[in-house]
Amino acid sequence: MMKKILCFGDSNTYGFVPQTCKRYEKNERWSGILSEILGSGYAVLEEGMNNRTGFFKNPESVKLCGKEYLPIFLQNHHDIDICVLSLGTNDSQFFYDLDENTVREGLQSLINSIKEVNPSTKIIVVPPVKIQANILNGNFVMLFDLTSVEKIAKTFHVYREVADQNGCYYLDFNDTVKPSETDGLHYSVESHRIIACQLAAFIKLYDL
Repeated sequence: MMKKILCFGDSNTYGFVPQTCKRYEKNERWSGILSEILGSGYAVLEEGMNNRTGFFKNPESVKLCGKEYLPIFLQNHHDIDICVLSLGTNDSQFFYDLDENTVREGLQSLINSIKEVNPSTKIIVVPPVKIQANILNGNFVMLFDLTSVEKIAKTFHVYREVADQNGCYYLDFNDTVKPSETDGLHYSVESHRIIACQLAAFIKLYDL
């Protein structure tokens, strides 16, 4: 039976190209490459959105708030076998007051939304990209500053703690890739392939 994988995240799941502000092709972004690597036994649903927050209400739309939109999305997707949750980077924007409690409660809400629809769904928690200081030189200086780097650093440990408390899997891509030199926020095409290979190996290792 084919397994369904939901990749639910922000612009780095969407496949934002830091040099052009366009989208990587399906065979260049990690969620698309993941589908190629895993093959016909898996169906990968790509649900990444630029500027999607995980925990804070997004003034642009409900679809751009993970905590609000995930339960809506899951209403028509009760058969998700694996959910890769990759959110939290945009919550560090300087006008959001991100702290440990916000991450803990927000991530718990996302996990609860998944479990309420399908308790057997296996969840892989992916912590935020560790934004680099050169974000001040890129296109997103109107959203992020050095306090964003500090917010992620101070709350980073919470992602693993909540994952462990809920029996979820945890996979940190920061161990193998860094955001591009262009904007300090988004991944290069080479990094997308590394992420896809790492995630595919993780899924096979744990027989998910």
